[in-house]
Amino acid sequence: MSPAAAPPRPRLRTFVATVEDVPGVLNRVASLFRRRGYNIASLTVGQSELPGLSRLTIVVACDDATALRLEANLWKLVDLVEVHELDAHQAIERDLALIKVRAGMATRAQVVQVAELFNARVIDVAPDELVVEITATRERVDDLRRVLEPFGVISMVRTGAIAMPRAGVADPTLSVKPAAS
Repeated sequence: MSPAAAPPRPRLRTFVATVEDVPGVLNRVASLFRRRGYNIASLTVGQSELPGLSRLTIVVACDDATALRLEANLWKLVDLVEVHELDAHQAIERDLALIKVRAGMATRAQVVQVAELFNARVIDVAPDELVVEITATRERVDDLRRVLEPFGVISMVRTGAIAMPRAGVADPTLSVKPAAS
């Protein structure tokens, strides 16, 4: 008797969607994932280079079959103009994080040195704390937080992922034409 096939392993998938910049679009996207019981690891939205259109970056853990279903369901949204899953090897993905960390006079130089090692920078200073800003991959942001933990991370906020195809790689979202005014 052959061993049972292992279930497909979920991995983080990044979808980039271009949507009309109208009220309720973000709610409809989030509701689509909620109704199907999928947890969104990251969701960011902002203006695109085209007037009247916004770009959403959605990161979700799922297997291949689920990724195809999610993309197909996103296409059904009325305000959606375009959606594509980005290939992890042909895309650039970054998070922005602000980390407030304890840094008294005895440890301040060490905290600043750690920030510099991660290409992060100190953007605010108080007598016993610093705020460090980092723009990097999700893993690199997590690594910095872990290294700062012994000093005392007070709070952290992060944007979630933003992503686009690498330079020289065709950008499927550029096929979108601006809406006529």
